[in-house]
Amino acid sequence: MNDHLARARELLAAHPVVDGHNDLPWALRQQVRYDLDRRDIATDQSADLHTDLPRLRAGGVGAQFWSVYVRTDMAGDDAVSATLEQIDVVRQLVARHPADLRLAFTADDMEAARADGRIASLMGAEGGHSINNSLATLRALHRLGVRYMTLTHNDNVPWADSATDAPVAGGLTRFGEEVVREMNRVGMLVDLSHVSADTMRCALRVSTAPVIFSHSSARAVCDHPRNVPDDVLASLAANGGVAMATFVPKFILPEAVAWTRAADENMRAHGLHHLDTTAEAMAVHRAFEATNPRPLATASTVADHLDHMREVAGIDHIGIGGDFDGTAFTPADLADVAGYPNLIAELLRRGWSEGDLAKLTWGNAVRVLRAAEDTARSLADTPPSNATRESLDG
Repeated sequence: MNDHLARARELLAAHPVVDGHNDLPWALRQQVRYDLDRRDIATDQSADLHTDLPRLRAGGVGAQFWSVYVRTDMAGDDAVSATLEQIDVVRQLVARHPADLRLAFTADDMEAARADGRIASLMGAEGGHSINNSLATLRALHRLGVRYMTLTHNDNVPWADSATDAPVAGGLTRFGEEVVREMNRVGMLVDLSHVSADTMRCALRVSTAPVIFSHSSARAVCDHPRNVPDDVLASLAANGGVAMATFVPKFILPEAVAWTRAADENMRAHGLHHLDTTAEAMAVHRAFEATNPRPLATASTVADHLDHMREVAGIDHIGIGGDFDGTAFTPADLADVAGYPNLIAELLRRGWSEGDLAKLTWGNAVRVLRAAEDTARSLADTPPSNATRESLDG
């Protein structure tokens, strides 16, 4: 394994990781209300965060989609304002660390940042509640640099069903389809993590650009609604999209599903949101874990998903989306953003070629953003949509 790990680090130096989803901005909001002196990511933040610059470098990360997520209990214009604050902190981080981070809006920007030794910093909005049913707000987020939007988070939006809520729309409503078309028109990737299987299928039918799953794994390997069914994975070849495997134990390890459900109930019993990762919340989690040992996922668990996803979707349609700083728990040997070499070493051990690994880590994600840009250029003569939910859905 040491030889595999050395080869993994060499490969990542040439073909660094594009990670589809990291929730550092939300962690900074929740922990220190964006006081970047208190969480200076230029220094070791392992006591409080999964992410800092030294560990990003150690992990071989060359591009990061920073999630500008806000919780779904922030509704209406409050969600829009909070999303703007999340975008602002990403820009603050890049301005504060110009030797390490560079804003990227295009595939060419990603390549240029990599060539200059910087970590390309892109943004993805996690949940359609962030646009408050407004296509103009969607366009404004794109102009501010947001390059994907996850159609839902854990709860439905009025025009799309979530994977973890009771279905209402049956996938996408007419307005939901218009959201997808407008995302295609401006060049914003449609992210289908968190959405129901029917929403996935509807979006794939409507979208003329490749879609992504920014942080989802294979449902056939771990039967969780947050994962991607095989028929949807198989459809990515025709669509051109990319499914980026996540590291969240409750989505990848069947034994962790029931344990996490009990841990979440314990959080709620203590008056805490189950996604809370503040110091107070983590103390509650650790006390629960002390008496209820947690099933441990590993890099091998993630590799099982990637093996399956490669078989079903094809090597051109898979990637990595760890969800660091968006989950309380991580796999044993993928504890933080320094862990990617362990995953690549495991895949090398399984016989993955360096060419296939270069697609997994870098090539596929860059290609899919470039394809979204190409689609937008082909639609340049199409006027902006001013449709409303009321006009299309009644």
